[in-house]
Amino acid sequence: MTKIIGLTGGIGSGKSTIADYFRSLGVPVYIADEQAKKIMDEPEIVKKVQSIFDENVIENNSLNRKKIAELVFSAPEKLKQLNSIVHPEVKRHFLDWVRKHNKFPFVIKEAAILFESGSYIDCDRIILVTAPIDVRIQRVIKRDNVSKDQVMERVKNQWDEDKKIALSDFVIENIDLENAKAKAQEILKVLNKM
Repeated sequence: MTKIIGLTGGIGSGKSTIADYFRSLGVPVYIADEQAKKIMDEPEIVKKVQSIFDENVIENNSLNRKKIAELVFSAPEKLKQLNSIVHPEVKRHFLDWVRKHNKFPFVIKEAAILFESGSYIDCDRIILVTAPIDVRIQRVIKRDNVSKDQVMERVKNQWDEDKKIALSDFVIENIDLENAKAKAQEILKVLNKM
């Protein structure tokens, strides 16, 4: 049976870079956030999401993600409601995807909030990508053209690194990309022996 390897990390840790690296090595990688965005474009999901907000969050028949992000990051209850709509759909889609990749010994599920969503319990092993908070903040400011305060607001919605490390089987410190890739290769050798 195909094993599920969770890959996660705090905002700006570089988990997407590591996911891309695993993919380049021939490992099937499911990017949960990308799929969630696609699922959020489905008309019935658009209606369900609009129903949890008092103000209009639909623009040109699609959800205005920036507006939703602004609304949910300061309202944990709304974020919880949003996740309760999107996460079950992503889970269903992911399980279909795993079935299509059942000839592989394992697949990787990359998810920013693997722990926060509770979906880590469905994983056979977990890889956590970390980097010092100041490095992560600078990466996100540069990548998303946002302020430090906006980054810190997002960080507050994610679990503390120590809590994640305690639940992870492998940790990749992603400060220097070549070192991070070398660690990813070591992990791959262990996973191939599972």
